[in-house]
Amino acid sequence: MKAPYTYTATVTSGSTFLSKVHDYVLLIKLRLSLMVVLSSVLGYLIASLGNTDYVTMSVLAVGGLFITAAANALNQVLEREFDCFMPRTMNRPVTTGRMKSSEAVMFAGITCLLGVGLLSSINTVTAFLGMLSMVTYAFVYTPLKRYSTLAVAIGAVPGALPVLIGTTAFEGQMTYLGISLFAIQFLWQFPHFWAIGFNSFEDYKKAGFKLIPSNNGEVDRSLGKNATVYSLLIIPVLIFMHYMSLIGLTSFLLLIVLTLFYSLFSLLFHLRFDKRSALKLMFFSFIYLPLFLLFILIF
Repeated sequence: MKAPYTYTATVTSGSTFLSKVHDYVLLIKLRLSLMVVLSSVLGYLIASLGNTDYVTMSVLAVGGLFITAAANALNQVLEREFDCFMPRTMNRPVTTGRMKSSEAVMFAGITCLLGVGLLSSINTVTAFLGMLSMVTYAFVYTPLKRYSTLAVAIGAVPGALPVLIGTTAFEGQMTYLGISLFAIQFLWQFPHFWAIGFNSFEDYKKAGFKLIPSNNGEVDRSLGKNATVYSLLIIPVLIFMHYMSLIGLTSFLLLIVLTLFYSLFSLLFHLRFDKRSALKLMFFSFIYLPLFLLFILIF
């Protein structure tokens, strides 16, 4: 009689453990966090140009993951009362009550300290930018989402900092290369986010988020035009990078073509202004950024 009971207890214990692990995966938004880390690592590789210190790069990756985890955990604590209104976020652990806010805050505090400590071992500029990214995302962007569309521009700052953090990890200071990559990633986010926001507009309204400009309860048609403008603004940054010999001719030409495609998808979104064109822009935006950084790295 004892064997079945022991087996059941083991399964229950294992299931509880796996559920807790899954909750932490949701808490830190693991896939998003890994994309942030990838951006930072690619920034480091671009700056190091074959002089890569893989220990430093590993410390950068782990430290960046901790910082991002802390920011995402705090974001979910602050939005716990609103996430339940959106299907995409309603199953998050703090929102559902599977995890107490105090546990998530403690986790954020620990991971923040670990992340800042690791980045500090690289250099102080990298640590400062990492901390700035977390504070801006959690305590400026997150609460501002309920009050103003300006939150998108504010949120684009911590969204673009990872690649700058990557370059400063190697160079020890902010250089033209890092600032240029930051500018491009900053501009990239507007079409990217607006494409997502177009299809999530009703959910945002239910949650009380004012991220997308509206007119008479509908998405403002200026959204597509603005997305096109921001995508085209990447081109002057590329011209500057080529002029300063930060990228070669092959990279420059490839990046111009890639960016023109991004602008084309943005323009089609502006002209058609429907869910299908928004989805196409969103999917291309996911491809655009890693390809952009890889083109610089390879060519």
